[in-house]
Amino acid sequence: MDRKLALVFGGSRGIGAASVAALTRDGFDVAFTYVSEAPSGSSAAYRVNVEDAEAVAKFFVNVKRDFGQAPHVVVANAGINVPPNPLASFPPEDFRRLVEVNLVGAFNVLAEAARQVQDGGSIIAVSTSLVRHAAPNFGPYVATKAGVESLVRALARELAGRNVRVNAIAPGPIDTDLFRSGKSSAAIQRSAEMSPFNRVGTPEEIAEVVAFLASEKASWIHGQIVQPNGGLV
Repeated sequence: MDRKLALVFGGSRGIGAASVAALTRDGFDVAFTYVSEAPSGSSAAYRVNVEDAEAVAKFFVNVKRDFGQAPHVVVANAGINVPPNPLASFPPEDFRRLVEVNLVGAFNVLAEAARQVQDGGSIIAVSTSLVRHAAPNFGPYVATKAGVESLVRALARELAGRNVRVNAIAPGPIDTDLFRSGKSSAAIQRSAEMSPFNRVGTPEEIAEVVAFLASEKASWIHGQIVQPNGGLV
């Protein structure tokens, strides 16, 4: 049997890189995107700005040319965060940046995935458990991820006739460069204490959920927000 193809948007580090590794281990050919520095030693990395719908569409075209097939799995992981601030003092330019990357970018990826993914495939978006755990200073970031979840729920209804499963993963705090950026050790510990296990999760733990949802083992999971968060909510 030919190997199926998986695409991971935002696959050069953190949860994305761990997902690339897990899907490759499970027998997929995997292509992934990055936005800044190209990962060394990978011929399957493509530079794509998810804010640009044409660039996203071109990535699908290029991957189909290079791998000879349309994707069976698409993971919409590309996203950013900015320094947290109370809503009253949150810089409007930071909020606009969050919306453009996290929400508009996810729309571009999910819309093109809906057009290009093979029948019987799987589309997986990455959200956050903070959508259901209100935390001060993170409202604008969480708002963009709540929008992603709404897109996922609608798309799940729209693609059911093609047997395409559409789900989102909403992790709790995960030990990535993005998570640690700008945080003191005390702030990291406060995040750890949000779980009864008194730690933050690892990218590999989230990647295992991605791999599960990409597999036929998840054949009856559709339109769901899966929350691997160590008991946060």
